[in-house]
Amino acid sequence: MKNIYSQTAVLLMSLLAGLPALAVESGQTAPEFDLTGRMGNVKLSDYKGKTIYLDFWASWCGPCKQSFPWMNEMHARYGGKGLRVVAVNVDQKPDDARAFLKETPAAFDVAFDQTGKTPRSYAVKGMPTSILIGPDGKVLLVHSGFRDENRVELERQIKLALNIKDH
Repeated sequence: MKNIYSQTAVLLMSLLAGLPALAVESGQTAPEFDLTGRMGNVKLSDYKGKTIYLDFWASWCGPCKQSFPWMNEMHARYGGKGLRVVAVNVDQKPDDARAFLKETPAAFDVAFDQTGKTPRSYAVKGMPTSILIGPDGKVLLVHSGFRDENRVELERQIKLALNIKDH
């Protein structure tokens, strides 16, 4: 089974390798997407006026298992203040994503992109990759990977985007 995941990872990385270094940068308008989600279509334009933490993930991604509980926490803590967490799965087989979600539940919106079109439009090179998007639809931050030491800085960036001051 791990061999299949390794092959999928190699295939994904080889597909992404031919992309420009960074298609989305801070200040640019985030590319639109319209994907199938767990509860219907998930479109970036539906979140207009909200701060979005857009996360690209895959079932074979180890750091994604760590980031999901943290994203649940951010969703719970800041959802009432305008944050929307949207996770886009890039697995070619939806059953792989569903199995991951059974083990690692998501309390936020999850969409599925088996074609890889959305991660290509964002020039995603690794899993997970997160893009913080402001209420105006402009990219505020692009972050690749997820480690425990990233939590504080990512939350600080979310709070800045939401204009939340520490007391």
